[in-house]
Amino acid sequence: MSALASAMADYVGVRRALGYKLVEVGRVLSRFVEHLDAHGVETVTVAVALAWAGETGRGRGVASRLGAIRGFARYLQALDPAHEVPPPGLVPTRTRRAVPHLYSDADTLALMAGARRLSPSLRAATTEVVIGLLATTGMRVGEVLALNVRDVDWDTGVVTVWLAKFNKSRHVPLTPSTLAALAHYSETRRRLAPLSDTTAVFVTPGGRRLGYQVFKVAFDRLLETAGIVSASGARPRIHDFRHGFAVRTLLGWYREDADVLALLPRLSTYLGHVDPASTYWYLSAAPELLALAAERVERSEEARR
Repeated sequence: MSALASAMADYVGVRRALGYKLVEVGRVLSRFVEHLDAHGVETVTVAVALAWAGETGRGRGVASRLGAIRGFARYLQALDPAHEVPPPGLVPTRTRRAVPHLYSDADTLALMAGARRLSPSLRAATTEVVIGLLATTGMRVGEVLALNVRDVDWDTGVVTVWLAKFNKSRHVPLTPSTLAALAHYSETRRRLAPLSDTTAVFVTPGGRRLGYQVFKVAFDRLLETAGIVSASGARPRIHDFRHGFAVRTLLGWYREDADVLALLPRLSTYLGHVDPASTYWYLSAAPELLALAAERVERSEEARR
């Protein structure tokens, strides 16, 4: 193992011990160090990092690779000042968030009705309940699919999400109707997959944990069958359920004349955001929400005059 490879293993190991998953960063750094070793390069420089990142991608991809290298280079520079750290902004990018499709109640009901027509019966039941849970809780699809039976507290109606994005765990309370639907699915799962030994809540007809790609294929077909498209004409995303939940929550608070700024940290915690700043973005996700926020600001300014 080369000195760079050894240093990279130490760097990734330390970061992971602190709670960072570094899945993609680990892959990028492994390929980068392999490239340097293959060319006999022992020192990380800005020129070397930029050339390699540019060979393997463009635009945001290059910036992402340089970001991964930057953290590793800082670590190396602390050990040997000869190493150079690629500065931020070296590759200009324009980060654009995808405009979310805000699923209407009719959209969600159409998708769930389509799911009920799937076969076999366990696939239908699983797909329908996953869609319902996404719509009513705002959980990430990966969090829903990662749920284990022990994560559901049937007495309190609370689901525990363990070590999700940013390595954060949190409790997600379910509405009585959602809890009842999940309980009904649990009985269906036991009846249709009695020999399954997985700890997963949501399973395939074969009794294995339902994976993202399998669910996405089914979901995309349901979107097509239901004729649901976004305003731009693009196919809505599974993740858009999360946006819709946040927007509905904020709209409810504004209509109740609640102190939205005081409540935002609670929504941030509920959604598992790393900080409230990530939640503020939802204020611009729906024209009606933006209008209500502007109206609130205008009333506040008038009151101060």
